[in-house]
Amino acid sequence: MGEVYKAVDTRLHRTVAIKTIDARFSDRFQREALAIAALNHPHICHLYDVGPDYLVMEFVEGAPLRGPLPARDAIAYALQMCDALDAAHRKRITHRDLKPSNILVTTSGIKLLDFGLALLHRDAAGAPESADAAATLVVTQPGTVVGTAAYMSPEQARGEDVDARSDIFSFGIVLYEMFCGHRPFAGTCSADVVTSILRDDPTPFEGPQSLRAIVSRCLCKSPDGRFQTIADVREAIERAAAGPTDTPPSIAVLPFTNMSADKEQEYFSDGLAEEIINALAKIPGLKVIARTSAFAFKGQNVDIRRIAETLGVATILEGSVRRSGNRIRVTAQLITAADGSHLWSERYDREMADVFEVQDDIAAAIARALEVKLSPAGARPRHTPTVSAYEALLKARHFHWKVTAESMEQARGFYEQAIALDPQFALAHALYADYLFGRTTIGLSATREVAPRVRALAQRALELDAALVEAHGALGYIAAICDYDWAEAGQRFTLATTADSPSPLARMGFGWAFFLGSGQARKAVEQLELAVQADPLHLTYRAILATALGGCRRYADALELLEQTRPLDPNFVWTNAFIADILVARGRFDDALPAAERAYTCAPWYAPSVGVYAGLLTRLGEVERGRLVLDPLNADRYGGPMGRALFHVCLGDIDRAADWFVKAIGQRYSMVGAYLHSAITEPLRASPHWPRLAAMMNLTAVG
Repeated sequence: MGEVYKAVDTRLHRTVAIKTIDARFSDRFQREALAIAALNHPHICHLYDVGPDYLVMEFVEGAPLRGPLPARDAIAYALQMCDALDAAHRKRITHRDLKPSNILVTTSGIKLLDFGLALLHRDAAGAPESADAAATLVVTQPGTVVGTAAYMSPEQARGEDVDARSDIFSFGIVLYEMFCGHRPFAGTCSADVVTSILRDDPTPFEGPQSLRAIVSRCLCKSPDGRFQTIADVREAIERAAAGPTDTPPSIAVLPFTNMSADKEQEYFSDGLAEEIINALAKIPGLKVIARTSAFAFKGQNVDIRRIAETLGVATILEGSVRRSGNRIRVTAQLITAADGSHLWSERYDREMADVFEVQDDIAAAIARALEVKLSPAGARPRHTPTVSAYEALLKARHFHWKVTAESMEQARGFYEQAIALDPQFALAHALYADYLFGRTTIGLSATREVAPRVRALAQRALELDAALVEAHGALGYIAAICDYDWAEAGQRFTLATTADSPSPLARMGFGWAFFLGSGQARKAVEQLELAVQADPLHLTYRAILATALGGCRRYADALELLEQTRPLDPNFVWTNAFIADILVARGRFDDALPAAERAYTCAPWYAPSVGVYAGLLTRLGEVERGRLVLDPLNADRYGGPMGRALFHVCLGDIDRAADWFVKAIGQRYSMVGAYLHSAITEPLRASPHWPRLAAMMNLTAVG
C-alpha cells in the first residue's frame, strides 16, 4: 500500500520511520493515524507526526514475534500484548489485524504495530462504525487477505460486525503459536485457512492445563464463549503463571468398613460416612469431596496417596463400624496423604440412639485437627429423627445410589417408610422429592406424573425446616422443567446454593436445569465446574458440564472432558451420547457413530440415544438398520418425541425436528431444555422455528 523509510529527524536528532501511502488506501491511512494518535502506551508504536500522505512513527529496533518460545518468555510477551490491547480497547479501538508480523520483539519487550485496519467505535451506544464486509477483505498483497486470513476471528472472516472479542480470538492464535511454533488453523490457501477457522477445533498443545484452557477459551468460535475483555485474559494468564497458591485444607471421607456380623448392615456403614461428609461440608474453608467420588474406590485396594492425588485432597478419613443390637462401635482415623501419618484417631462405643452425637463429634474433631472452624449455621437447631426413621432413610439412599430399576423401587419403599415412621423428618421428605424427580431423567417416570408429588413433598419439607436446601432444589427443578417459570426456578436454586458450602448436587441443578435450560450456557459452565470440583469423579456432573461447554461452542474442551471421563466407566450412557452429539454438531458423522452405538447398546431405553444412533445409521446409508432401531421408539411414550427430534436433527431435517421438539416440550421431558441449548441443536436455534419453541418454554422472559 506504500513504502516505509528509515530516516533521521534532524530537529530532534532521533531515528524515525516514515510511512508513505498510496492514494488508493487513504481511508486506511486515516484510520491508522486516528487510532495511534489516540493511544500512548509503552507497548504500542508511537506516532510523532502526520502529513497528507505520510506518517512519522517511532523507529522500533526488533524482530517479528516467533515461536515456539520458552513458557516464561511467552507469558511475559502475552501479558505485554494484553496491556497494549487493553489500552486500545479502553479507547474503543479494535485492532483487527493482530498477528506476529505486527508484534515486534525488542530488548525492552514487545511493540504492537499497524493499526491500519483498526475499527474505531464512535457512538455512545458502542455500535461500530458502518463498513461493508469488503472493507475487511481488501487485498494488501497477492494472496493475503487483510485480517490476516490465518489470524481472523470467525465473525471477521464472515464479514460481520466485530468488537474487542475479535482481537481476543486473534490473540489466542498468536498465543498458541508462541507455545507451539505453528498456527492452530492450517490450509494450503486463504480459503482453506478461513474454512478451518470456521469449522475446526485446534489440536491441544503440550503444556500446563491452565494455559491450554486459556488458549482454548480465547479460540471459542462464538464471541460469547470467549473471555469478554482482554483484561480478563490477562488476569487468567497471571493466575496460571503464579501457579498454585496456599492450599486450603481438604479431605475425602472413604466409605466406612462394615465390621458387623450381618453384612446387610453395609447400608449403615455407608450411610454413616455419607452423613459425616455432609457434616464436614458445612465447615467454611474446608474442601470436602462429595460422596460419589469419595466412594469410587470402595472395595479396591488402592494406596491412600493415589486416592488423595486423584481426588485432589491432602487428608483422608477412613473408619469402620461394628453394630450389635443397639450398640455401635465406630472407629475413625484422619490420615495425612503425603506421608501416611495419623493426625487424629478415635473410637466411639455408643448406643444406637447416640449415632447423631457420634457424627457431630467426628466432624468437630476433624475441624480441630485441620485448624478450621465449625460454621455457626451448621449448629442451628435441627430435628432429631427417630432411629428407625433414620435407618429407613439410610436404606433408601443406599438403594437409590445403585440406580437400577430394581434398586430404585426398593428405595421408594424405604423413603415412604422413613416418612411414615417420623412425619416430622423434613430431610426424608426433601430427599424423597429429589428421588422422584430423578426418575424422570433416566426415563423411569414422566415429569407430569411425578410433579404434583414432588411439589407437595418439598413444600412439606420447607414447612418443617424453612432452610432445607434440598427442598428448595426440588422446587427449582419443578419450576424450571415442568412450569418453565424461570423467575421461580432462579430464586429456588439461589436459595439452594447460598449455604456456607453448597452441595455439588445443588450446583448441578442450578447449572443444568436453570442456566442451561434457559439458554445461559456460560453461567451453566460456572456452576457445573464448581460441582465437578467438589465431586470430580461424578460421571453425570462431568457429562452435563461437557454439554454446557458444547453449548458455548467450546467443542474441543467438551470432547477432551468426555474422553477423560469415558475410562471411568466406558458404558456410562451420557458420556458416549454426548460425545456423539458434539461430533454430529461438528459434522463428523462417521466419527460419531461408534459413540452413538455404545450409548444405545448401554441404554436402549434412553430415547435421545435411540434417535441419534438411528439418525446416524440412516445418514450414513444404513437406512434399514436405522429403521429397525427407531421403530420401537414409541412416539407417545415419555421421551419418545425427544428421540425422534434428534433423529431428524442428525438428518439435517430441521423442519421435522422442530415439530417433534414441540411435542417433547409439551411432554415436559426433563432433558429438553439442555438438549435445545446444546451443540447438536445449533441449526435449530438458527432456524425460523426457534422463536416458537422459545416462546413455548417462556424463554423470552429470561433476563
